[in-house]
Amino acid sequence: MPRQILAEAQVHPAIRDAIAALHLDTVRQVQDAVKHHPVVVVGMSTNPFVSKARKALDAAGVAHFDLDFGGYLSEWRRRNSLKMWTGWPTFPMVFVRGQLIGGYTNVQRLIDSGELAHLLAA
Repeated sequence: MPRQILAEAQVHPAIRDAIAALHLDTVRQVQDAVKHHPVVVVGMSTNPFVSKARKALDAAGVAHFDLDFGGYLSEWRRRNSLKMWTGWPTFPMVFVRGQLIGGYTNVQRLIDSGELAHLLAA
């Protein structure tokens, strides 16, 4: 089932540009990192699941590029734009070869099953 997103026709023309430009710099920063690094972990400081994902990748010997956007009380609007862009509700957001694979539990599952190594070898 495709992800639901409000159709552009349902957004008044007067606000379309504002929506498209909202924290576009943040989205582009992540897009650029994903384009240039095989594994990218997008997170926030003090979030234990971000730390767990990075430690799991380290333990598996997988190099990763890390981006952090604030903490629980700061930069939440920037993080919200990433949630809206990806549709993923939590942090971390882990990308492998340009594909969002989810968060910590998803990364650990892929490591344990050997699928992460397969994705990186492709």
